[in-house]
Amino acid sequence: MRAYRVAYDGRPYHGFQRQPDVDTVEGRLRSALVRLSVCERGEGLPGRYAAAGRTDAGVSARAQTIAFDAPAWLSPAAFNGELPDDIRVWASADVPENFHATHDAAERTYTYYLYAPTDTDRPGHEPVDDGQWADAVDALTGTHDFHNLTSDDTGTHRTVDIDWARDGQFLVVQFTAGGFCRQLVRRLVSLAAAVADGSAPLSKVDRILSPEPVSGPDGVPPAAPEPLVLTDVRYPNVHFIRDEDAVADARTVFAHRRANACATARVAGNITDGL
Repeated sequence: MRAYRVAYDGRPYHGFQRQPDVDTVEGRLRSALVRLSVCERGEGLPGRYAAAGRTDAGVSARAQTIAFDAPAWLSPAAFNGELPDDIRVWASADVPENFHATHDAAERTYTYYLYAPTDTDRPGHEPVDDGQWADAVDALTGTHDFHNLTSDDTGTHRTVDIDWARDGQFLVVQFTAGGFCRQLVRRLVSLAAAVADGSAPLSKVDRILSPEPVSGPDGVPPAAPEPLVLTDVRYPNVHFIRDEDAVADARTVFAHRRANACATARVAGNITDGL
């Protein structure tokens, strides 16, 4: 049995998990495995297949992890030969027969790149106060019942560590936990950002973390999915080996996508600055 690390740009996809009639990352992985004759056509997946978890539509990953009964010849580079450029497998590890990519994960880390200007000359964006952001993050870090920040009915008690740093006009925020409820990370970002830009008082954090349900206009909408990346999934005693050819290929692919995104941002900036 073998586990694989998968990086992908999630923006063109309707999430990771397979769904009928829409394009998903897992659907593309399965199609590649069919073409490689690792699994049969139809609806099935390879034996003992599991993934580290779902990501929402538009969310990307650097270290999504899938594991299944794989033939010895299926290297990351061979896998990539049947995948689109925006999905790259870059490392693999031999794992025990009872390994489960979902249940055996000890920690997952997500990184969110929040555009958070501190000045007042950015149209459409309220200036962010880093001190107020820090107060909100401190209140949200630790063990809480996050039932007001997810649509999940169970498993809402979580322990979440939050680290952040300012990088120019961005706050780079890392969230680490054993597991995450649906949309929890994006709602944590949204709530802390609302406190930081003054659109919500710090007391709203206590209200959201209280046992009473909050809904309607008092609730917390999720932040945009595109700035979110699944950056790590940690498994005890599993050591992934990088496929250097696959890594080089992935770096080339994503460097090209970064260059295109930078050019698009400059064009948008030119239009904005000229109006």
